[in-house]
Amino acid sequence: MCPGRDDAESGTGEGHGGPRGEQAQFAALLEDSAEDLYEHAPCGYLTTLLDGRIAKVNTTLLDWLGYERDDLLGRSHFSDLLTVGGRLYHETHYAPLLRMQGEVSGIALELKAADGSRLPVLVTSTVRSGSDGQPLLIRTTLFDARDRRAYEVELLRARKEAERERERLQRLATTLQQTLLPPALANVPGLDVSAYYHIASVDEVGGDFYDLFPLSGGTWGLFLGDVCGKGAAAAAVTSLARYTLRAAAVYDPDPVAVLRNLNTVLNHEYNGADPRFCTVLYGLLTPDDDRGGFHITLASGGHPPALLMRADGTTDYLPTPGGQLIGVLPDANIVTTDVRLVPGDTLLLHTDGLTEAHVSAGIGTEDRYGDDALLDFARALAPTTAPGVIGEIRDLLDTFGSGVDDDTAVLAVHVPRPPSGEQQ
Repeated sequence: MCPGRDDAESGTGEGHGGPRGEQAQFAALLEDSAEDLYEHAPCGYLTTLLDGRIAKVNTTLLDWLGYERDDLLGRSHFSDLLTVGGRLYHETHYAPLLRMQGEVSGIALELKAADGSRLPVLVTSTVRSGSDGQPLLIRTTLFDARDRRAYEVELLRARKEAERERERLQRLATTLQQTLLPPALANVPGLDVSAYYHIASVDEVGGDFYDLFPLSGGTWGLFLGDVCGKGAAAAAVTSLARYTLRAAAVYDPDPVAVLRNLNTVLNHEYNGADPRFCTVLYGLLTPDDDRGGFHITLASGGHPPALLMRADGTTDYLPTPGGQLIGVLPDANIVTTDVRLVPGDTLLLHTDGLTEAHVSAGIGTEDRYGDDALLDFARALAPTTAPGVIGEIRDLLDTFGSGVDDDTAVLAVHVPRPPSGEQQ
């Protein structure tokens, strides 16, 4: 034998620690006996007779439960390893289903260990039959579900915590929303007033707002608006807009002056990277002492037009075209319209959450409710009262269900007929 042969073999890695050595070790692992693979599998194996008596069990399951093999073989039944609840489920569900189907898979049960502790497992059982087709025994595989149980417990805890947090946020959103609306509308002599706020999502604060309040000289101010966006940022703008409108109206009740004041404030406060704006209808109500009813001047800052439902049943939108969004431009264009409300007339203000609601337009299709549909709806109601039209709109919004994806505010004022007119 050549003296350099061993060195050459060593240098090429053919020795015990080289590639051939690793291959030999790998081959040895592959030569594990089937019995060893059964005994030390990463799952528990159990073989029982048809009556449930244990005939064979692997070392893995014995280690999990802390039993000796002789403690179980021929002495115990599979159901003996289960907790009380598990035994009841085994007798009433598991065993009957196994006899009927021949196999049951992935059932969650709890085993009772020798020391009294519990081991959650996932169980799969199969009935094995002989050559004549007659069932002989039951083979069961058990997977340790402790990690899964811990995960499920943690997931349940996190879910409950998330539900509590969501409930807390909902209460906060509801409370904040209530602070942005008047607790009660002012009582105006000679005028019936009604309002409604439909919340599209209890998780977020909407940006719709309205109010009716007294001014000097026996006049009254009312407004209804909609701030872009939702959440805390929109709520801040809503609060600023509502109180600015009231303060501006006290200083100068002229509708154009009021909306220009609000435009200046919003444009000054939100002219950076996150601009905020709103649409608003502001009205000045003046009682007509000579002829009865009210005179109203409405100013629009890009808001949907109001609906006028006359005492004679005629209904139409009050035209306010060209009014621009409040807060976008330093000098927004404000348009006005004048109208006289006589006894029996009703004026309705609304935000676009109503007209932009999704409604079914056929099988599998949806469309927006739209201005024309609202006009037809109002024409079918006229003549009506403030509570009457608000009640009908509430019912209408309920029929839309989840199709209402934006908050909706509606405000109606109605001049009631005198008692003598009702008797005629």
